[in-house]
Amino acid sequence: MTRFNERTLKPAGSSTVTEPSPSPTSSGRSTLALTSAATAVALMTYTAPVVTLPDTAAALHTPLSAQAWLLNGTPLGLAALLLVAGSLADDYGRRRIFVAGTVALGLTTALGGLTASTWAFTLARVAQGAASAAILASSLGLLVAAYPSPRGRLHATGVWGAFVSGGIAAGPLVAGAMPNWRVAYAVLGAAALVVAGLSFRTLTESRSPRGGRPDVAGALAFGLALVSLVAALTLGRDGWLRPQVGLLLAATVVLLAVFTLIERRFSPTPMIDLALLRSPRFLGSSTAGLFTGLTVIGLFSFLPALLQQTLGMSAMDTAWLFLLWSGLSFTVALQAKRLAGRVAPRWQLAAGFLLHAGGALTMLGALDAGSWPRLLPGLMLGGVGSGLLNAALPLLAVESVPTARAAMGSGAQQTFRYIGSCAGVALTIALATSTGGGLAHGADVAIVVSAGLAAIGAAGVVALRERG
Repeated sequence: MTRFNERTLKPAGSSTVTEPSPSPTSSGRSTLALTSAATAVALMTYTAPVVTLPDTAAALHTPLSAQAWLLNGTPLGLAALLLVAGSLADDYGRRRIFVAGTVALGLTTALGGLTASTWAFTLARVAQGAASAAILASSLGLLVAAYPSPRGRLHATGVWGAFVSGGIAAGPLVAGAMPNWRVAYAVLGAAALVVAGLSFRTLTESRSPRGGRPDVAGALAFGLALVSLVAALTLGRDGWLRPQVGLLLAATVVLLAVFTLIERRFSPTPMIDLALLRSPRFLGSSTAGLFTGLTVIGLFSFLPALLQQTLGMSAMDTAWLFLLWSGLSFTVALQAKRLAGRVAPRWQLAAGFLLHAGGALTMLGALDAGSWPRLLPGLMLGGVGSGLLNAALPLLAVESVPTARAAMGSGAQQTFRYIGSCAGVALTIALATSTGGGLAHGADVAIVVSAGLAAIGAAGVVALRERG
């Protein structure tokens, strides 16, 4: 079996190609500020519907069976294009892809607020996800170029990960504070355009030195495979034995096989080096991303809507309550960089998953009892766990691939994260709305499943790293 250099993941004995990077001076600080701001706005657009879902569904006349699409539009776009965006950013300019993504996010978010039907809104959300993919994948590539030293990279990825949590925290507050969800989308769209303008004038371009043509065939096959998979996961909540679900899953398998063939045989510059799939660190990064989406994002994307429907809480009250979770996540992620050198990333990730599991289990029975204060301990534990995950994930993403492919590494990990998110949201809604005993009982079932999956995720990241 091929042996890999631990640091670069190149085959042992091969030469390593690195690219020159500017020192983390004022230019580096500007890069960190702008990438963090754009990431926060992207996550705000992602989480805005969390507290406005009942109002949005009412305005668009969306039945309960189709509400998963209102939440899953953005992660579908993210999952389909993150790896593609990361590869393009490395090869054709991270600044170029970042600015284009930020402009697109501003325009598609504003347009989303003008839609009048479920499908138009969902398509706008898919477009927002695609734009966010360009931002998230290129951001870490820009940061690796701006902060070439291990210590600088640790600082930059820690701050960036904290702003992932910050965007998750701010999105529901902004949406809940606006007169209605349409105004919230206009505000977020304007914020993205402001960041785009500043980025165009400030950021320094960087790219991988490998060159070559874009892997159009691989990108098309992979993107279509993920669209088929996410569509199957979303439609599956209404019945996994339906013919269209089976056809979509079959199409996913075929398209992934085509993608593998293209990457191995026909693409001179493949989107992803398939040899990375033999690296325990890369597999650990991907597994951590998948289970973060499946457990944390999946549960907390729909839990606010459950609170509004079972406890009668307003959108703003729900946003303030969940600020305890997301605010702690932001604070912990910002401080977790101090753990580097003392705690291995795999143990930090395992601790994050276990804290999420413990927090989820402490919330059991709260909705059935009609008591929101009973949620507080679970939200606190879950917030600390989420912060640990958001701090460790970006650093592991860039360390799991060669330096020149940092954006691709980020895109790969986050692709798995948002595939997990789509599956997690669909699973949470299915469990909460399809079990007997009402929404409160269904929420308890979803919570137990989320906790169990988080425990599996903790074991998985530790086991994969130990194999290396």
